[in-house]
Amino acid sequence: MSTAHEGAVAGPPPGGGTWQPAPSENSRKDRERRTIALLALPTLGFALSTTVVTTYLPVVASVFVGSTTVIGVLIAIEGLLAFALPPLVGARSDGLRTRFGGRLPFLMAGTPLLALALVAMGFVDALGFAILAVVAFFAAYYLSYEPYRALYPDLVAEEAASRAQSGQAIARGLGTGLALVSGGLLLNWGQAAPFAAGAVIVVAANGLFLHTLLRRRGVPRQRRAQDARGARDAFAELWRVVRTQPPMRRYLVANGLWEGGLGAIKTFVILWITLGLGLSLSEASGVLAAAAVCILAGAAVAGKLADRFGRARVMQFAAVGFGAPMVVPFLSQEAALIVPVLPLIAVSGGIVMALPYALLVPMMPESQHGLLSGFYSLTRGLGLMAGPLVAGVAIEVMQALGAPFGAQGFSAMWLVAGGLVLATVPLSRRLRRTE
Repeated sequence: MSTAHEGAVAGPPPGGGTWQPAPSENSRKDRERRTIALLALPTLGFALSTTVVTTYLPVVASVFVGSTTVIGVLIAIEGLLAFALPPLVGARSDGLRTRFGGRLPFLMAGTPLLALALVAMGFVDALGFAILAVVAFFAAYYLSYEPYRALYPDLVAEEAASRAQSGQAIARGLGTGLALVSGGLLLNWGQAAPFAAGAVIVVAANGLFLHTLLRRRGVPRQRRAQDARGARDAFAELWRVVRTQPPMRRYLVANGLWEGGLGAIKTFVILWITLGLGLSLSEASGVLAAAAVCILAGAAVAGKLADRFGRARVMQFAAVGFGAPMVVPFLSQEAALIVPVLPLIAVSGGIVMALPYALLVPMMPESQHGLLSGFYSLTRGLGLMAGPLVAGVAIEVMQALGAPFGAQGFSAMWLVAGGLVLATVPLSRRLRRTE
């Protein structure tokens, strides 16, 4: 029996027709890398725009809102919308059939609406206006983001999920870091500047993604289409999943806690640096630039660590590295104590940002990628509501009662964030068994 070199024609196949050369392993990996890089592009725009909103809108709102609790409620609107919209939009994208497939029409429709809401946010000067702008922004965000995220399990094999999510996390880290660093500088030029810049970038990123994807690969094929669910059916199916599958219940709580910790920090970190530590916006941008580099480093190594040690195990250790050192900035304003622990917090935070969705992917049936991508955002909604709100209340309580050991009121942000993330450690241990 003879063998043929890969790609060579060894004679006609049984039943007629022609042989198709098998793709080489290197070719397959190159295609996988290109797909992952292309898929990550919208994440950069989405991450930048949401970071501008959740980090710099509180700074703008602090001018006309005197309560950190109210600021927390304003940012927590994202979590409220995350409960309602993602499961519905994701389930709808599972069954929608158009010339552009089931996912892309949502991205096409949501992106311009998101950009318009961002531009409007640059002119808010009252709480009511700010609420309307936030609702419009996050409604458009979830309209476009959930079907986009469902493209990951559609286009990337399960065994590459950690690498894909690490690539997405790198893009998320780049977008987050760029927003953190440039937002303060742009805000010095005018209130509208960071929001307008975010609108331009998200439109450019999503437009380039759509153009490249359709030109090079064509309409993405969903692995298995099914009839679109209505609102009642979508939530009934999610309730069945949570009720009957203990790993999904643990994941729901754990991801809510991870996102709560991240949300608390993003909402109040600029106010902690400027109003708490007394630095300027320009100086705050320098501090956040260093943190962004560390976040990006954590996101970059997350996939490789997960492939080697397991996703849940890496998340367990990252939660400790993220949450435990927060006791230092909670109790002290001394730079000599804070500076050494911030890189550990930031690197661990990059890992915590990178892997949660990769943990969920193996639990997704092929026919429910959109629905369960919506489930992912629903779990995030728990934290996106709780984190900013609890942190805002804790800051006001700490300001009223007096801060311990010379800390200041905004330091309560660290106590809330650290406590939420450390609470995931036993849940991650249980998820390791599932994995």
